[in-house]
Amino acid sequence: MATGRTHRPATRSRGIPEATVARLPLYLRALTALSERSVPTVSSEELAAAAGVNSAKLRKDFSYLGSYGTRGVGYDVEYLVYQISRELGLTQDWPVVIVGIGNLGAALANYGGFASRGFRVAALIDADPSMAGKPVAGIPVQHTDDLEAIIEDNGVSIGVIATPAGAAQQVCDRLVAAGVTSILNFAPTVLSVPDGVDVRKVDLSIELQILAFHEQRKAGEEAPGEGGADTTPPAAPPAAAVRRRGEESEPGPDGDVPAVMPA
Repeated sequence: MATGRTHRPATRSRGIPEATVARLPLYLRALTALSERSVPTVSSEELAAAAGVNSAKLRKDFSYLGSYGTRGVGYDVEYLVYQISRELGLTQDWPVVIVGIGNLGAALANYGGFASRGFRVAALIDADPSMAGKPVAGIPVQHTDDLEAIIEDNGVSIGVIATPAGAAQQVCDRLVAAGVTSILNFAPTVLSVPDGVDVRKVDLSIELQILAFHEQRKAGEEAPGEGGADTTPPAAPPAAAVRRRGEESEPGPDGDVPAVMPA
């Protein structure tokens, strides 16, 4: 079985827009649920509703995959599951390391959805010497001194950072220097990475602030005539965004493991 180090997804070379890539896990989640119910075909309207998008956008997204469905029949569910899984690189093994095994890191290690979606937690790493050797989710924690060797031995190209903010950049630098080219960052800080390294950031506090903004707006709409100009503050930027070469893009699609993993 191939590892993440030996094969990269084909989406960029085929020119699939990042916005479409961000929606593919939503379609896959909805299709997987249909497959588990042994539903053979689905219309674009039904699938779009299940994924939370409009049907025109769904048909446009699927056109990038070369899948147009059959008029009067719809889309073949099993074929689409395979097709989207292939585009996302989920038909192969992606070894992942999690650095920072506190409460959040331990919760991620115990998340059961990784293995079923093509991700294998190859190692858990922490800077606390007292954690070394302790099993979390059946995997013994290893010390950060061994980070580079662990990445090399397991052919890891995806790293998850769940450390405190102050340690995140140093951990990121070591991951990148060791060959990791994709990072999922749960630390409440912005990471600086070189060209060719992708970072997705998950910040639950920012998501809560966005919800607070909308709650405040709804409260204002329910109490008209209060007078004065609109003093509602601007919305905070999206929390789960793709950073590539120092720039940020659309928010991530999803959520079971906060805002990032296809459910």
